[in-house]
Amino acid sequence: MHLPPALQKGDQVAIIATARKVQRKELEPAIKLLKSWGLEAVIGNSIGLENHQFAGTDQERAADLQTQINNPNIKAIWCAKGGYGSVRILDLIDFTPLLKQPKWLIGYSDVTAIHSELQKIGLCSLHAQMCLGFEDKTKETMASLKSVLFGEKIKYKTKGHDFNQQGKAAGRLVGGNLSMIYSLCGSPSAINPDNAILLIEDLDEYLYHIDRMMQNLKRNAYFDKLKGVIVGGMTDMNDNTIPFGKIAEEIISEMLQTYDFPVLFNFPAGHISDNRALILGHKVTLDVNKEGGQLSYK
Repeated sequence: MHLPPALQKGDQVAIIATARKVQRKELEPAIKLLKSWGLEAVIGNSIGLENHQFAGTDQERAADLQTQINNPNIKAIWCAKGGYGSVRILDLIDFTPLLKQPKWLIGYSDVTAIHSELQKIGLCSLHAQMCLGFEDKTKETMASLKSVLFGEKIKYKTKGHDFNQQGKAAGRLVGGNLSMIYSLCGSPSAINPDNAILLIEDLDEYLYHIDRMMQNLKRNAYFDKLKGVIVGGMTDMNDNTIPFGKIAEEIISEMLQTYDFPVLFNFPAGHISDNRALILGHKVTLDVNKEGGQLSYK
């Protein structure tokens, strides 16, 4: 897997919208943050565009992403916002120039679709906080993003959890948003679970949807091929008038109990206040014991 080089002071970071629309004034805090890190923000053409809920048409959003991929002066691409729409532009993009000049693509949630496509061509990318909303996150959230961008080593430790499954494993870190992983199944952009450690997180889903998506991954033999699972935030879940009977973590835990690999719950990633940066595609070691868990990069 190609690992993008560390950023240097003075480098340019493009801010684009691959999904929902964003106005430039909303990006002022992110622009100031990059400046405080010694980086220069370059505002993409998709910012300010509107096509119903999207930041312009599929063609306009794709053209902006392609411009930043092709521009040798851009060293990282920071997605402004998620929502829905990134999957609509995947087939309009030529990602192969990134093999000659790897650069970080940063985002999570809906951006999982782009992460999965990048791993297909052998490029690591960054599951991390997007531009909007970072002011409401923990200081560790943005510190972890800065650390990865500037080439510092990262290691995360978590406390014990009742649903954790103990064990130690190593593999490529894949995944992201569970709904996006589910929606990519059977497509050319589907994640490759072979000898991988799967990260899952989600927001605002019905509990039976969580069960349905986990059943789908199981029936596609994803869990047969994995080395481990990391469960991030399962945030603001919904239920029907007749309750499903289990919370999201219970649904996931019961699904994975029959598999002999470590499972780490309550990891700080996803639609939660503490959303740590994770390098997808990179080899990691996952160690889960009765005290808690540790995720470290090779």
